[in-house]
Amino acid sequence: MANGTIAFDTLSTSDSVNTGTEKSIDTSYLLNGSCKAWANYTGITNTTARDTFNVSSLTDNATGKTTITLSNNMNNDDYSGFYYNSGTTSTGYENFDNHYTGGFGTFNTSDFSQASYGGTAGYRDVTRNFTGIIGDLA
Repeated sequence: MANGTIAFDTLSTSDSVNTGTEKSIDTSYLLNGSCKAWANYTGITNTTARDTFNVSSLTDNATGKTTITLSNNMNNDDYSGFYYNSGTTSTGYENFDNHYTGGFGTFNTSDFSQASYGGTAGYRDVTRNFTGIIGDLA
């Protein structure tokens, strides 16, 4: 059996299930506009992934600090990303004064880092961390 290549610029569907109206999307939007890696993980006790895409490992660097290593590298370190955490610790939901926020540290082609920080409480491990990056794969 021979392997080949299928090339097309637009995907189309009749969308007969929902509206019966044809829908289409430019394939470059799908390629360039989709999330290239994401992770849902906990930082309590051990940094452990609940689910991931294009992530080979999570490294617990210190309290509230994690490095996410990619399975497939990015083309450069100018990609964009998002990070959110639920602001909970192992003791439960924290009050507003100790609400935890997150941010990115390093952006490398093979990994990126982030931290969960809570004002006067400092860096803290939290139960729900959600992150992803968008850019060009190598």
